[in-house]
Amino acid sequence: MRLVTFDFQGRTRLGAEQDGQVVDLNRGYALLLATRGEADFQGRADRELPADMRGFLDLWDHSLPLAKEVLAFARSARSAGPPLVQAMIQPLPTVRLRAPILNPRKIICLGLNYRDHAQETKAEIPTDPILFSKYPTAIIGPGDSILLPAVSKEVDYEAELAFIIARPGRHISKAQALDHVAGYTVFHDVSARDYQIRKPGGQWMSGKTFDTFAPMGPALVTQEDIPDPHILDITCTVSGEVLQSSNTKHLIFTVPDIVAYCSHIFTLEPGDVVATGTPGGVGFARKPPRFLRDGDVAVIEIQGIGALRNPVRHEGR
Repeated sequence: MRLVTFDFQGRTRLGAEQDGQVVDLNRGYALLLATRGEADFQGRADRELPADMRGFLDLWDHSLPLAKEVLAFARSARSAGPPLVQAMIQPLPTVRLRAPILNPRKIICLGLNYRDHAQETKAEIPTDPILFSKYPTAIIGPGDSILLPAVSKEVDYEAELAFIIARPGRHISKAQALDHVAGYTVFHDVSARDYQIRKPGGQWMSGKTFDTFAPMGPALVTQEDIPDPHILDITCTVSGEVLQSSNTKHLIFTVPDIVAYCSHIFTLEPGDVVATGTPGGVGFARKPPRFLRDGDVAVIEIQGIGALRNPVRHEGR
């Protein structure tokens, strides 16, 4: 299933892609309940299948089966006539896709999780995952602009696979780790290298979490559609030039490794976003360096998930 957060007619909703269209899951469930004679169809839909991604993930074991029911209902409803269809189904080009989750409890990121990236930065291969965080204010979605802050001249690109937590847990074993994962999305770990590296002592947090520095999307693809996240091609193209090209098989720490490691430090909660690190080819390691410039278009693409496209412009322009 391809879950999306989208804007339509001034409202932000949770949906699922189906046959080039977006099905509003909450509205679809309300209509399904109405056809079954449920008096409080909208109230029950709001309680059982929320209209936002975090609420949906909070109720994952209940809401996911309901979403599948709604998609089956939507497919059959197309023959029922325009009013019913228009109430819950919109063509994909008519909606604005947002980041899959707008308000995660945590954004957890890994550094140096591909061997070639560690080597190009002249860093030692880590023996444990290197963790840092971004704030939710950094999140943007497909088509939104990455803003180049006036205070930084070295804004870099990083293509990453991210996973999103569904079931909460602490001290999760590697064997059970994937049971806690809802699915996967594309993540762009935009980084101001002059803040991250060149400031005295290094400032990973400040260099990584400027507003707009966490593009995500276009969808959260559930595990049933990506049973193995470690065989996916991943690329970063900037203004038509391929600058990163790799495969997630080269991750140093796998998704189960990361879930187990993180959960032994802190509780993982529904909606937590975990970005797994970037492969080699980043801009600051190139000779000469290649940083993002005003007018660039950055496209991160991951096999089975899709492409995340963001224009780049100076803040304030």
